[in-house]
Amino acid sequence: MQMNIAEAKAKLSELIAAAERGEDVVIARGGTPIVRFVPAHARGPAFRIGIAEGAVATVPDFLEPMAEDERALWT
Repeated sequence: MQMNIAEAKAKLSELIAAAERGEDVVIARGGTPIVRFVPAHARGPAFRIGIAEGAVATVPDFLEPMAEDERALWT
């Protein structure tokens, strides 16, 4: 959503609510965009530990020596 400064003055609370909902809010001067409203705090999902749980079948033991056939692939 884009609007000029004069209209934005009258609808400030409406523009803030739109930005909080994640809408793109741009204020223009003479039709030229000059500022964008964004929420001060992102409201995305919080980072979760274990999000890939079950996605990996086995985790190799990196301290264990490689098998001879695997080592041959690296030389």
